Amino acid sequence: MSDLFVIGASGTRAYRAAMGAVSENIANANTDGYSRRSVTTIESGASTATMALYISRANFGGTQIAGVNRATDPYLDTAVRLTGMALGSSTARMRWLTDTETALNDTDTGIGKLMTGMFQNMDKLAASPGDTSLRVTTLDSISRVAEAFRQTAAELDSASTGIATEAQASVANINIALDQLANINGSLLRAQPGTSAYAQLLDSRDAALQQLSENLNVDISFGAHDSVQISFNGQTLVQGDAATKVAVSANPNGTLAFATSGGTALTAPANGTLGGLFSAAQTVTDRRASLDTLAQQFVTDMNAWHAQGLTTTTPSTAGAPLLSGTSAANMTALITDPAALATKSADGTLNGNLLTVQTTLRGNGSVEQNWTALIATHANLLTATKAEQTTAQGRADQAVAAREAVSGVDLDMEAADLLRLQQAFSGCAKILQVAKETVDSILKLI
Repeated sequence: MSDLFVIGASGTRAYRAAMGAVSENIANANTDGYSRRSVTTIESGASTATMALYISRANFGGTQIAGVNRATDPYLDTAVRLTGMALGSSTARMRWLTDTETALNDTDTGIGKLMTGMFQNMDKLAASPGDTSLRVTTLDSISRVAEAFRQTAAELDSASTGIATEAQASVANINIALDQLANINGSLLRAQPGTSAYAQLLDSRDAALQQLSENLNVDISFGAHDSVQISFNGQTLVQGDAATKVAVSANPNGTLAFATSGGTALTAPANGTLGGLFSAAQTVTDRRASLDTLAQQFVTDMNAWHAQGLTTTTPSTAGAPLLSGTSAANMTALITDPAALATKSADGTLNGNLLTVQTTLRGNGSVEQNWTALIATHANLLTATKAEQTTAQGRADQAVAAREAVSGVDLDMEAADLLRLQQAFSGCAKILQVAKETVDSILKLI
């Protein structure tokens, strides 16, 4: 008769735990990083016991809990981390390349359109070189081009600063994840596998790994008790319960440098959000360098063109420098007096110097043409990055959906399981009730 009590009690314990797992699933159906739990039961080993004068084939021991399981697939988890890493990189690059395109400003207030307007004003002045108002307009258009160079340089510098700030935030997230993984490693070594607490630690571990891989292309390996080891290009970042933090800094030219918090230099990240920011920082630095090159060429070409002409004053003098500056950020227009504009050629033609604008300042190799090439180059890069980001987003969504099909919680299925387990629990409770009533009947007979 004692078998009935043992069987009934073991069943109520097992199904109570199973209903607890289902309840946990329902409560965490919308919790990020939660993997569905289930309880595995096995036949109790008591049924194999043998005793003298006891018929073992009539011995039943009930059931016992083997452990709490997480519904996971290591391959799908890895796919989510890898696709998230690629998505983080492409998203960061797309954002800052878009901001860079805005900074380059190929609108009516940008360098290219203002330069075209300047040449148009020069053409109008060539038709009427003695018109003072046209001279003022031409000098103003030159000044506006110089101002556009300064504005573009300032906005590109702001983009570099923004990238560096976001890189600091990304590194902060990386260091938080590294610390969490080190702490979880220590907890996993002390926890009992197959328990609810152990499953919760694994959920936390996977969430930290996801956050880490979205920001940095780390190498991940697993050891005893599901502990994790993290390395980056040969540098160990997490080993056991010890973590090595990382740091990022901005170079004077706007690019970024990566190192451990102790100062050991690391190679530039190639993927993840931080990798995307490193790439974007390099692109912005290249654009700033190209802009400065164009600014220097513009100053040189404009001053050389003006120097070959003569003013219409009496006596005539050679054209003074129109612009000064060694970079886009410090370009300045120098001449404000309309009479100082050298429109006359050496042979005395009043508009002779203006007539050389098309051959000396425009055409192949000119600043105007090189600006157009710069805008086209960046536009092509941004278009390719947007396509890459769209593809990365689709792959990430597919990977997450595939993992959720295995690890996610389906409320309909959980409700059906809860009903089934409730009936099983009631059945085990009925066994206890029958055993008690039977014992009571026997005792009454005695």
